[in-house]
Amino acid sequence: MNKKIKLITVVLLLNFIGKSQSFYFPPTTGNVWDSILPSNLNYCQARIDSLYNYLQVKNTKSFIILKNGKRVLEKYFGTYTKDSLWYWASASKSLASFITGVAQQKGFININNQVSQYLGTGWTSAPLVKENMITVKHLLNMTSGLNDDPPLPCDNEDTAKTCLTYTANAGTRWAYHTGTYRKIQDVVSNAVGQSYNAITNNWIETKTGMNGFWVQQVYYSKARDMARFGLLNLNKGIWNTDTLMKDTAYFRAMTNTSQNLNLAYGYLWWLNGKSSLMTPGLQFTFPGTLMSNAPNDMYCALGKNDQKIYVVPSQNIVVIRQGNTAGGFNLAASAFDNVLWDYINKLDCSVTAIHNNSNQSLYSMYPNPVNDILTIENPSLTITKASIFDIFGNMVYSINDIHNNLKTAIDFSIFNMGIYFIELQDINKNNIVKKIVKF
Repeated sequence: MNKKIKLITVVLLLNFIGKSQSFYFPPTTGNVWDSILPSNLNYCQARIDSLYNYLQVKNTKSFIILKNGKRVLEKYFGTYTKDSLWYWASASKSLASFITGVAQQKGFININNQVSQYLGTGWTSAPLVKENMITVKHLLNMTSGLNDDPPLPCDNEDTAKTCLTYTANAGTRWAYHTGTYRKIQDVVSNAVGQSYNAITNNWIETKTGMNGFWVQQVYYSKARDMARFGLLNLNKGIWNTDTLMKDTAYFRAMTNTSQNLNLAYGYLWWLNGKSSLMTPGLQFTFPGTLMSNAPNDMYCALGKNDQKIYVVPSQNIVVIRQGNTAGGFNLAASAFDNVLWDYINKLDCSVTAIHNNSNQSLYSMYPNPVNDILTIENPSLTITKASIFDIFGNMVYSINDIHNNLKTAIDFSIFNMGIYFIELQDINKNNIVKKIVKF
């Protein structure tokens, strides 16, 4: 019996080690980062080009897809390069959540303790009995009960005592409140006795090769630093053989529903695949999942102007997007997320998709380059809308309700010479983006 138990233990251990070592981790110094040919994953070049065109139209600065830790796609747009720095905006919250978990495992804090234990009483304007209800966990899951729409001159991001006012008892109301979240950084810094930049460097950056910095409680870094953080979380807090997040219970709680008010929210991470969600600024529960086109097990760090870190355990992929706003209504996830995932899902050549621009039965567009009239032929009557963007992502022309027309003519003589992008939408709201040269 003892031999059988030992054998089972060895098998389980080898299985765990094999799984952990199945990921590639780039060296912590230098620019070496192994890659996989997109063709090895059956990605079509035409669909990659269509994805890149779409990203450029949508004001993207960088885009990366990792598979098992290796680079599959990596693209920079305009003057932005792999060495350029950009802000994470609210995607920084997810990094702060990870750091909080490490602080707890090191014994500096307990997330079930009152915030006042680390900041002292009077850190809010709430009555003391209400303030003392607020724990670090309430800050992590956005249920502090403090007002997310404080009176002027305060705003949602202010951390001053006068801006942190009582609305409801802690744990009874979910509200996306950046000002209260930021107090988590103060909690950790006070407990450890170091600046938040020093803590991040000692606990995360030196271990993973990340090389960013905090400014006014927002993290800035290169695109590859975001990818390193995504990979760290894909491997459940383990970087190569170094376990940064030993508190597995915290990691599970961080990346799963953290309260019963907003099912799509963990500890400062957004969660896909839930039956309902709440969004910033609204006290309303929407039925449905965060991003219907994305994998159900995905969790993500989302920031203002469409900063993205998507982590998908079922596919062993990490997706990074930096840039300016992609446009459209943006509360947590935006319309951009869903369209982007439609492109990602259809990179595989075996998937039939309208993004395959070689499918001439759906449409044709000529001439290109164009001088005066661009003609769109729509023999299947599936194309419903055409929008034209300049090289900076500004929409310069749009036409709707073209699905009843076999041919549509667009007068390009009104445009200056240069490169434009035309975005076509079909009846299923799939998108095609194609580059057009005006001479």
